[in-house]
Amino acid sequence: MKNKTILLVEDNPSDVELAKRAFERSNILNPLVVAEDGQEALDYIFATGRYAGKDRFLLPALILLDIKLPIVDGLEVLRRIRAHEQTRRLPVVILTSSKEEQDVATSYDLGVNSYIRKPVDFYQFAEAVKHLGIYWLVLNEPPPDVM
Repeated sequence: MKNKTILLVEDNPSDVELAKRAFERSNILNPLVVAEDGQEALDYIFATGRYAGKDRFLLPALILLDIKLPIVDGLEVLRRIRAHEQTRRLPVVILTSSKEEQDVATSYDLGVNSYIRKPVDFYQFAEAVKHLGIYWLVLNEPPPDVM
């Protein structure tokens, strides 16, 4: 987990662009990989599918995960991440517009590190992304590598 790549799992192109602008505005210069659905995220994380040539030990430093995704939903992505020894400690932050209490409860039951509702306002969103980046990529002490 030595690289500091951020994996953004988001199917809404507007939210992807907002996130990119927010990272730039906050001077978070880490590489950003965008997965547009849950299956693409799993392929990236586990080096399968179109990412089969990727080093499977090169994991993102942070995963920002939406819940409502096509193909494989965010909660299933989280379930699969936590099921594997190599990925179970990856920092995963749910970043979603869902206000359903069941989504919050299930996310924490599955081991999410944090659950954040997307602010509608760009400046609030940029501020949230800035704090996420500072905390998870600078201040937080990550667990030792599993492998």
